[in-house]
Amino acid sequence: MKKQLLIVDGYNMIGAWPELVLLKKQDKMEDARDALLNRLSNYAKFEGIEIIVVFDAQFVPGITTRFTKYLLEVVFTEEGETADSYIERVAGELNNRLTQVTVATSDLAEQWVIFSQGALRTSARELYKTIEKTEKQIAGHQEDLKFTDFRRNSPWSPQQLTELSEKLQELSDKKKR
Repeated sequence: MKKQLLIVDGYNMIGAWPELVLLKKQDKMEDARDALLNRLSNYAKFEGIEIIVVFDAQFVPGITTRFTKYLLEVVFTEEGETADSYIERVAGELNNRLTQVTVATSDLAEQWVIFSQGALRTSARELYKTIEKTEKQIAGHQEDLKFTDFRRNSPWSPQQLTELSEKLQELSDKKKR
């Protein structure tokens, strides 16, 4: 089975996902990036896929860097390089017999280049819907885990509890007389 790799155009998602657009409009770009990384991290862990998130350096000048955060690889491109050109280059390099690359972007020109290299694409809206669906599955899974091996911290068996309840009722009735 092929390793799944998702390359995400970070600012493209920030410009398309409702809660991230709101943060962007409030000039809270760092909060928007962090919220994106948080959601992508949960998705990656639950689905068992590797994710690379790419941001243009144009919004954070002078910060050409690459680091790991929330188990995601985060890349800020060099000042002269756009996220699109970085993604196109890396998708071409990493898409092979052992790795299936999918690129998350709504940029149509970039999608055509990605297709020509044999990689798959998903739009910002499609990824958003997929992550929402996964988050619902995670929430459901958490509820299931909550009651797995659930037991009362009582040393009494159900039969003993019934007998105790009956005895309590009997004593209560006597007291009322």
